[in-house]
Amino acid sequence: MSGTDITNLLDIVQRKINAVDSSASTSDLLYLLSAIRQSGEGSVFAYDNESQIPNLLDGTPDPEMIAYTLDSDKLYFQRGSWVGKELPITIIPFQGSNYGYVSGANPGGGALDTIDKYPFTSDGNATDVGNLSVGRWQCAGQSSATHGYTSGGNTGPALSGPVDTIDKFPFSTDANATDVGNLTAARTATSGQSSIPNGYGYNTGGGNVIEKFSFTSDGNSTSVGNTLASREYAVGQSSTTHGYASGNYPITTDIDKFPFSSDGNSTDVGDLTVGRGGNFGQSSTTHGYTAGGYSPVGNDDPIDKFSFATDGNATDVGDLTVGRQTGAGSSSTTHGYSAGGYGPGTSNIIDKFPFSTDANATDVGDLTLGRYQGAGQQY
Repeated sequence: MSGTDITNLLDIVQRKINAVDSSASTSDLLYLLSAIRQSGEGSVFAYDNESQIPNLLDGTPDPEMIAYTLDSDKLYFQRGSWVGKELPITIIPFQGSNYGYVSGANPGGGALDTIDKYPFTSDGNATDVGNLSVGRWQCAGQSSATHGYTSGGNTGPALSGPVDTIDKFPFSTDANATDVGNLTAARTATSGQSSIPNGYGYNTGGGNVIEKFSFTSDGNSTSVGNTLASREYAVGQSSTTHGYASGNYPITTDIDKFPFSSDGNSTDVGDLTVGRGGNFGQSSTTHGYTAGGYSPVGNDDPIDKFSFATDGNATDVGDLTVGRQTGAGSSSTTHGYSAGGYGPGTSNIIDKFPFSTDANATDVGDLTLGRYQGAGQQY
């Protein structure tokens, strides 16, 4: 038996109350939320199975105790008296099941405000579904369960017109983005990470800052740590527990990670197979992927993957259909997508590659317009 951190549990239950589904009634969730809030740190206990929960055996329920069973991934709690009520809690993954998005970018002559989306369920072209609050490129993308976010970016020539704007747009309907907050400073050429269970989007780089902003309420970001070195044109990946940033410009092989559970600095946990910047980033549930980018040989095509479970170097597992840099990466539950980019010329290609096997990417569609240095999201 061991006590567990209740912070993530509070966030998950509160968001489930905000969007109740058939797995739990509102009243049950409210009782659970109240019990968790009364519980002190270490009062949520984990057991191998239901038979090990003491107050199911001895008949003396504790109103402030929450039990979690590892075999069934369920929570048990009380309503006045212990009734053995069980409630499954589903953690929403980073990966999407419906659409990938590209927001902002440079079409080859200025800052673009277009939001494109393309299907995950079938191969096909993108459609224009809205606009950012201001056209920009060199921006970072984040994804909650309900909205896409575009943070920072550049409104002028390269690196000359950085902005601090955080936009969000809904996944449930095609619509324009709204300005909902600001980064701690105007930043460009940054990378984005997302922790849906913890309820935060992260923006890293444009210097050495790691900052986060809330998905549950609109507002400004706060600085929560630092990367090991100043980063520009790195790319982000997200596991359930950590954010990652890989590559850089000037060119580097570094893979950094930082925790979602607490604010803190990043650590160097491995290297890409070749130094590159301006790459595409994708995430499966088990691995981070870095595709393409600008390397010493020019616009490159390798697809690298690295493990989330253990720190270590990446391996080369395939190639994009054409070498290119600074496009937008998105992740479905089954595939990684690389949309747009530069090389040779401005690209409108949407590539996808499988997570289940190591393989090359295939061309599955086109963006509405060729572009590079946009932000990627998924739903």
